[in-house]
Amino acid sequence: MQIGRIFKHLLFPQWLVARRFPDVLMDRIETAVAASENAHHAEIRFAVEGALDLIPLWRGVSARQRAVTLFANLGVWDTEANNGVLIYLLLAERDVEIVADRGFNGRVSPAEWESVCRAMEACFAQGDYAAGVLLGIERIDSLLSEHFPLREAAPNLNELPNRPVRM
Repeated sequence: MQIGRIFKHLLFPQWLVARRFPDVLMDRIETAVAASENAHHAEIRFAVEGALDLIPLWRGVSARQRAVTLFANLGVWDTEANNGVLIYLLLAERDVEIVADRGFNGRVSPAEWESVCRAMEACFAQGDYAAGVLLGIERIDSLLSEHFPLREAAPNLNELPNRPVRM
């Protein structure tokens, strides 16, 4: 248990999530996700959370573990081709986690996902949350277009909501 981490989360005001991710930015993210999904057969979800509650913190839940939980709770796993991707941002730690479904196994390396996370985090460190998220979606779009390209024979269904979520 890390006392410093617990205090960082407990002292993170919830209103800061809406301030850094106002409705206008949430609309831009939704538009970027929709545009991306028109270029490939994969699904993207974005979730942002200000801080973890005390019990998960006390138990030592990491940002990665929380992202995996949200991957399940948001149904990102529930696509026909197992090609859903969750981008999760934990604001209190400025930590980005990408959780990809099993359809990406052997196609996209952990280093490629990690590269996207680090690029987003660099923007967040400068306080530019809009640029960070949109850059992440753009880079993920490139990976998805490469590994799940559009095919004329297959309809391009929108299986998951494009609207980002504030947790």
